[in-house]
Amino acid sequence: MHPDPRPGAHKVVVLALDGVYPFELGIPHRVLGSAGGRYEVLSASADGAPVRTDSDLTVTPGHGPEVLAEADTVIIPPYALSRASSADPDPRALAALSRVRPGTRLVSICTGAFLLAAAGLLDGRRATTHWALADHFRELFPRVELDAGVLFVDHGDVLTSAGAASGVDVCLHLVRKDHGSEVANHVARCCVVRPYRDGGQAQYIERPLPPASAAGTGPTRDWALQRLELPLTLDELAAHAAMSTRTFARRFREETGMSPGRWLTQQRLRRARHLLESSDLPVERVAHEVGFATATSLRRHLAAEAGVAPSAYRRTFRATEPAAG
Repeated sequence: MHPDPRPGAHKVVVLALDGVYPFELGIPHRVLGSAGGRYEVLSASADGAPVRTDSDLTVTPGHGPEVLAEADTVIIPPYALSRASSADPDPRALAALSRVRPGTRLVSICTGAFLLAAAGLLDGRRATTHWALADHFRELFPRVELDAGVLFVDHGDVLTSAGAASGVDVCLHLVRKDHGSEVANHVARCCVVRPYRDGGQAQYIERPLPPASAAGTGPTRDWALQRLELPLTLDELAAHAAMSTRTFARRFREETGMSPGRWLTQQRLRRARHLLESSDLPVERVAHEVGFATATSLRRHLAAEAGVAPSAYRRTFRATEPAAG
């Protein structure tokens, strides 16, 4: 049983569209509803009528589209798409989405991104959806920078996520952003899921890197990846790229969406996670191998990103290994 929402709880409305997938439809209620009453999670249909799912079920959301105007966050779970429906979405769905107040946080799971894109809400932004639909998405929405290799993308006001289980990841990410790692980890335990999968990861495999090119900062990123154990400075990176530090920093952000310092930290954490998962190296040695000055620095950065200490992160993976015998 989920506790009743607290007074003033963050109101989340899940917009169920025709063809909705029942599993993903339930994710926001299950995850956010486990956060100790911090969220009030409601469901709505685009016209107030029952909604057919992609299986042999019909669901009746508790509300019509009018409740969207009261939402602090709106989540659009995935729904079955055809080429016709993806190119020409249901006018009722677009009309329902238009009721959302400016400043409301929008979140899509899987094909829910098609509705956000059709409404023009992803133009000029990086976004994601299910990898199998990536080519079709790009054909329909060339103004969206689609990254099909990540679990979710967070712009603060708009978040998009990939298929199925990534809906759990993005909802846990919301809890972590809103209420911190301790609450998010508690929710993960309640739901019996992994407490953390970074949005930049693809199913717990290595974080995809922006493609290197002969121009721009790509070759310098490749060069830096071979030297992560060194205390690389902005001046050194810019010198390798034969640019001024100001030009390099600007070009780097344009190409990767982040500062050089943030990118280096992410790559060091990426390599540290790999070593924690695949080796028995002491934490102090892991920190040295990936370029953190001390084990304390590694602990601080990993806690900020994953909400856990290196030893706990390692136990999470070791606990998933099959027992001997």
